Amino acid sequence: MSALDTMPMPMTTTPATKPPTKTPPRPATGTTAGAARPFPGPPRSAGSRRRSLLAVLSLMAAPLAGACGGLKLQLVDASVRKPSNVAVYFTVDTTSGQPVANLQPTDFRIYEDGKPISSLESQQTILQQEIAAVHDTLLLVDMSGSVVGSGDMPALTGAVASFADRVGPYQKVAIYTFDGSPHINQVVGFGGNVRAGVSALERYKPKDPSTNLNGGIVEAVKVLSRQLDSAAQPLRFGTLVIFTDGTDRAHRVSNEDVRKTLDTAAFDTFAIGVGAEIDAGELRAIGRSGTFASQNRADIARGFDEVAARIEAASRRFYLLSYCSPSRAGEHDVQVEAVAEGKSGRLSHHFDATGFGPRCDPNQKPAFDVRHPRFRPDADTAAASPAPAIGRGR
Repeated sequence: MSALDTMPMPMTTTPATKPPTKTPPRPATGTTAGAARPFPGPPRSAGSRRRSLLAVLSLMAAPLAGACGGLKLQLVDASVRKPSNVAVYFTVDTTSGQPVANLQPTDFRIYEDGKPISSLESQQTILQQEIAAVHDTLLLVDMSGSVVGSGDMPALTGAVASFADRVGPYQKVAIYTFDGSPHINQVVGFGGNVRAGVSALERYKPKDPSTNLNGGIVEAVKVLSRQLDSAAQPLRFGTLVIFTDGTDRAHRVSNEDVRKTLDTAAFDTFAIGVGAEIDAGELRAIGRSGTFASQNRADIARGFDEVAARIEAASRRFYLLSYCSPSRAGEHDVQVEAVAEGKSGRLSHHFDATGFGPRCDPNQKPAFDVRHPRFRPDADTAAASPAPAIGRGR
């Protein structure tokens, strides 16, 4: 039986150190009093922000006051710009960790300083995520001699096609392969024709029958990092999924180099291992966000499906809500409440309305700040914490 584990979501907080004669800073959304904002201080770099779907959630997952109503809202980022536009990008889950999808603008209520704002006044709307965020997945497939010659290629190509069909509506999917060669091979670029790529996989012949698993992972991290760095959107989320039927045999790249590379990767990594040679410890080391392990080759399709379900669920919980604030001066707290099937939850964000005025269009593109440091899990914590098991073979 498989189990979708609910990942622990600790928060990093810093006590306020302002002298008592000054007004202490307001806590960031979802934190307790005295906690630091997720993006502290002035921007330190103009570099792009790459975000991990699960890392963002794990860094900002303290329960909010409104979470007791059955829903948990967590802020990813907020945009405040003139004339009076306020936009918040956030996730909605049940308190048991299940994603809540397909909410409509009417399912949200907006409050400023605890007072409700009429939807007619706020003109609240849900914007397309693509105008502010990009979600990309790179699927790295083992095509070494042991895979291609196993007789399991029909099951593998079918599983790859099903994975792309399930994840593709929410993320741009690219497919790369590795064998014993020094470099990985692009089958489908991000957002390309997956069906054509699957046909190419069916005809694939390895150049080197060995297994350069470690080298493939290191190169795949570089490819996905470049893809995210080049995105036009300020909010960038990535996922690397690795399929293999064994362990690294080529020894072109050391396990230590793989560990260091994954420590610097600011995105999720999942590992699917199916075959008699699967090393569970090695699989957990590369599947930092989750693993599926089985020695039964009949579980290939199941492994792909369970990881795809995890990624789909993480993608569908995101919302970009925009509204026009009636405030025209001063600092305020906006609360967004979601109501679905009798459950509710809230998030809060502090903003400054100085200079706000009329003629607001809620469909205006949000101005998220790409200069903030990107979220990523602490390298020591990520290396020390075991990857959650998404599923195991029969």
